[in-house]
Formats: sequence, structure tokens, C-alpha cells
Amino acid sequence: MRTLIAVATFLVAALGAGLAHAHAFLDHAIPAVESTVATAPQEISLSFTQNLEPSFSTVEITGPSGARVDAGKAQVSGNTMRVGLKAAGPGTYRVHWRALSVDTHTTQGSFTLHVGQ
Repeated sequence: MRTLIAVATFLVAALGAGLAHAHAFLDHAIPAVESTVATAPQEISLSFTQNLEPSFSTVEITGPSGARVDAGKAQVSGNTMRVGLKAAGPGTYRVHWRALSVDTHTTQGSFTLHVGQ
């Protein structure tokens, strides 16, 4: 009985680890997540752990006033999503992304970027 439980536990752990890698998670961003930059960048670049489906992957950026400041639809190439940024002055910018990996799994998240002192 203990052997059966040990085998079942191993299989659940192995399958769970495999499923965790079947999603496109944010690997890094330029500028970096939660970073502070002197001036607003012209573009935000997000790199993921898997290739993305361009038609269903999005990013929205709001500026210090809460208004959207992304410059339209994100451009997706492989595992990277880029969007232009309309500068709205110093303050906190919120980046909210939604990614559909080519294996049809969706992930989403958000982070902030600080512009100015």
C-alpha cells in the first residue's frame, strides 16, 4: 500500500511539474519589473517563457493619471511582446499583460514601472 501511495505521489508531482511548464510566464521586461527610470521609455518589451499567439496576446499600460498610455496594439514576435508608450510624465505606470501561448494556455499579470525621481 505504501508503494502504491509513493508511486501515485510521484506521478502527480511529475505531471504537475510538466503542466506548470505548459504556460507562457513573464520571464523579464525592459524596463525591468518594478524598476525606476529617469524618463519614460518609448517602448515596453515583455519576454515570456514560451512563444505567444499574436492575435490573443495583449498589453495595456496606464499612466500616473490612470489613463491608457500604450500606443496601440502590441507587436508579438516569438516569445516577445512589444508596445509603444506615450509618455505621460513622472509617476507610476501600470503594465497589465495577457498572454496566450502557442499551446493555447492563457496567463496574465501586472506590474508597475516608476518614472522620475
